[in-house]
Amino acid sequence: MKPNAEDRRLATEDRLRAALAARAALVTHRDLRRDAPPQGRSWGVRRVRRMAFAALGVAAAVVTVCLLVLLPGSPLDPAPVPPARPPGINEPVPATSPRPVGPSGADPSVAGQP
Repeated sequence: MKPNAEDRRLATEDRLRAALAARAALVTHRDLRRDAPPQGRSWGVRRVRRMAFAALGVAAAVVTVCLLVLLPGSPLDPAPVPPARPPGINEPVPATSPRPVGPSGADPSVAGQP
């Protein structure tokens, strides 16, 4: 069975090679010449329109960001929060005495008396 399968494979390969060689023989140097360069406008109307819409979109995004950042009351500039209790002093401040503050130890003249 093996020789039969190899014979079929070789026959198929030979037929494929012959078909590819016949196809290659049909191609000439005239078929391989370069095409003429394209003629007409290099920038089409669609491409210009697409670029204009992209520029307008970028400009709108920049304006939106500037308005959000620069306007007062924007989400990036929150309003100040009022304090939890009203500021001020509830207790009166004691008055300070005008006499000078001396050493914290006892007076030496009093210490010498019996």
